[in-house]
Amino acid sequence: MLMKARRGGAGAGWLALSMGLLLGLAACDSNEEQASSAPPAPPPAVGVVQVASREVTPSASFTGRIEATHKVELRARVEGFLEKRAFVEGSEVEAGELLFVIEKAPYLAAQTEAEGSVVATRGTLKLAELERDRQTTLVKKQAAAQARLDEATARLAEARGTLMRNEASLDKAKLELSYTDIVAPVAGRIGRAAFTVGSLVGPASGPLATIVSQDPVYVTFPVTVRDLLNLRKKTTGHERKPGEIPFRLELADGSTYAPEGRLDFADVEVEQGTDTVLIRGRLPNPDRLLIDGALVNVTVATAAPEAAMVVPQTAVQLDQGGTYVLAVDGQNKVEMRRVVLSQRLGGLAVVKEGLEAGDRVIVQGLQKVRPGLAVEPTEVPMPPGTAPAAGAPRP
Repeated sequence: MLMKARRGGAGAGWLALSMGLLLGLAACDSNEEQASSAPPAPPPAVGVVQVASREVTPSASFTGRIEATHKVELRARVEGFLEKRAFVEGSEVEAGELLFVIEKAPYLAAQTEAEGSVVATRGTLKLAELERDRQTTLVKKQAAAQARLDEATARLAEARGTLMRNEASLDKAKLELSYTDIVAPVAGRIGRAAFTVGSLVGPASGPLATIVSQDPVYVTFPVTVRDLLNLRKKTTGHERKPGEIPFRLELADGSTYAPEGRLDFADVEVEQGTDTVLIRGRLPNPDRLLIDGALVNVTVATAAPEAAMVVPQTAVQLDQGGTYVLAVDGQNKVEMRRVVLSQRLGGLAVVKEGLEAGDRVIVQGLQKVRPGLAVEPTEVPMPPGTAPAAGAPRP
């Protein structure tokens, strides 16, 4: 009886398992039917820009640094304690503005002492002149010996020499007194003060502060001899003199500095270690955006403006095969286009080969697509770029 009961329980278990499997298969079939009957996913939406022809200026790019036209270290020319600091650190100062005052009392006393020596020596000189005149009269009357006249003449010459020496000491005392007032030799922005009021300073104490001129500024950059020759050939073809060659700057944040500069100097020697020549340009800095020592990209115009195809830089991709863009064809399918770029202008890339006017390139949604995939394109406007290239006509 026990054996029969066990067989009956096993049969019931197999029956339950079979029913569960049948129900699961039925559910799977139902899900597959629902999936097959669901509408297909819509094509991904992307933003596209039409390739356009714009007038651009062929140029060459270099890496340079901003340099102040004047950079002056203020130093104490006499020794003494600082009595006053008359400026705010980081502010702009004018040429001739009072910046530091060194204790004046010792130098005032030295000047007074020198003035007293001059007065006393002038009295001695006057007496020597009278004695010389007296001895001259007596010698003419043969009432005194010639030796007495010679002695009087010598004392007069000695008095004159002493006066000259004392007057020089007075000038030196006045000069040292004037050095107790330290003024700005040039206009510009003054940096941090290296000494506080009450500090003992002197010629050996180092710079008290530094003044850096603000407007205009220089930009310097090294150019290989080969690039310099090419640059001169191209710009000479334009009938432009060195001082007329324009350039523009790209700042650290990628923006283009609006004011245009002019190259004004090329070094007369080649740096033999790098085979480069230092080039310098000058440009205005009215808004004080350019800071001495800042790293910038310099773009120098090398030819007259010409028409070229441009696309946003956000559309340009890079892989092991080179640069490419993803374009949308007439059937709204994605295709890869290999492109050759000639230069970059702000947020735009100039395409030399690979695209034609009217082609649509993807600038938004690139991470969602691949070549051959159908997409839903939406046209977006071409970015305006930053500023015209150096030498290009302004709108």
